[in-house]
Amino acid sequence: MPASNQVAPTAADIELRGRTPRRSILFFAFAFAVIADPVSSVAYAIEAALRALHGDLALLLPTMSLVIGLVVVVTANYWQLVRRFPKGGGAAAAAARAFGPRWTFLPIGALVVDFVLTIGISIAAAASAVIALFPGLAPVRIPLALVLLLVVAGLTWFGHGGRLLFAVMTVAFVVISVAVVVLGFTAPHAAGHAAPTTDPGHGAVIAVVLAFPVAMALATGVEAPSTAIAQLGQLDDTHRRRFGRGTLALLVVIVGGLTLALTALAVRLHIGIPGADSTQIADIAHAAAGPGWLYGAFQLTSSLLLLAAASSSFQAGPGLLKALSGTPERPGVLPPLLGRTNRHHTPYWSVVVYLAAAALIIVAAAGQEQELVLFYAVAVFVSFLVGLLSMTRFARSEGKTALAWVNGLAAVAVAFTLLVNLLRGWPLLSMAGTLVIAAGLYVRWNRAGRPSGIEDVEAQAEAA
Repeated sequence: MPASNQVAPTAADIELRGRTPRRSILFFAFAFAVIADPVSSVAYAIEAALRALHGDLALLLPTMSLVIGLVVVVTANYWQLVRRFPKGGGAAAAAARAFGPRWTFLPIGALVVDFVLTIGISIAAAASAVIALFPGLAPVRIPLALVLLLVVAGLTWFGHGGRLLFAVMTVAFVVISVAVVVLGFTAPHAAGHAAPTTDPGHGAVIAVVLAFPVAMALATGVEAPSTAIAQLGQLDDTHRRRFGRGTLALLVVIVGGLTLALTALAVRLHIGIPGADSTQIADIAHAAAGPGWLYGAFQLTSSLLLLAAASSSFQAGPGLLKALSGTPERPGVLPPLLGRTNRHHTPYWSVVVYLAAAALIIVAAAGQEQELVLFYAVAVFVSFLVGLLSMTRFARSEGKTALAWVNGLAAVAVAFTLLVNLLRGWPLLSMAGTLVIAAGLYVRWNRAGRPSGIEDVEAQAEAA
């Protein structure tokens, strides 16, 4: 083209071109690090559903399809939350603005419990992945899990520098999993011997309805993008919305696709409930790829991803306690001790609190993630329910009748899932923990003179 016909780029054009690659890298690091938790849940959620079905493989795919359907419903709610609260805040901010600041403590209490359980179950599952690769470590399952817990807690001392590393771990696990799935469907190494169908103890429909809430551990972490966007202080509201919604869309595609593909592969290869020293996902990979390098890579990346998920909660959980402890300018709800930080801005006493709590539940469950998964999808579903009810109220007040109905029906589905899980008995402990923590925080908030800004505590925790 002749030089006379060229249009000189403006300063804004040059700035946009210069920032676009960096923004893409930022989105990669943000999105894949944030979705580490739900992606890592694939390692134990499918097996949890199969155990609840008493090993009936014929009902496993319908069950996990129902799980993914509900994940989509919950994600749609957080899609709305990101639009309304582009600076972060999630269900806590929505509850406070819809029903008053006192209601913000219910989702906060749920998140505190959820972070502890995420750390515990992720560490236990990582230990199980290592044991499946090296069965000789089975007798030291609990010490192995506690060592991994200490390592992850220790790395937390150095702050948030590992976000890009978490993203790489997530991508590595997804890539290796796709390779395992493709090989399993085209040229599997072997097949299992599980019966295609067993007696699940109920009719097919009832069995699926009773089993799918256990596997809703897959939904934990769905709320993370709506709060984590508070970290993106260098972006304006429009781009934070894009990052949040893009991450939610990526979450649904990757978690949904990977879950259904591995479930279908388990059914195809007759991979049932695993033995004491293995996991179902390890058995799937072994049957698909054999004992070679791909199986080893699958186990390694899955264990590293699980540790990344634990590390993410080890940062978010103490960060939440730090935000609740207040600042010199703003009185807090918790003792100032929990807000003390090192030079890497890590609230070390809050880390110790989560370390002790996670160690306690790991020992109590004998290092078995399938024992802990029964407690998992309870506290976070309280947060989901509060968020959906808040969005329903917003839609009604704005005259958006259709959206209000959609959110209301989604809230009913979430409430049903929560109820079925609670009817199992032991998950009531998770609910009790959530309510006790929420009530305790509310009492301390009152005693502190009801300091303002409590509804934005999740956003403050992430921004810090």
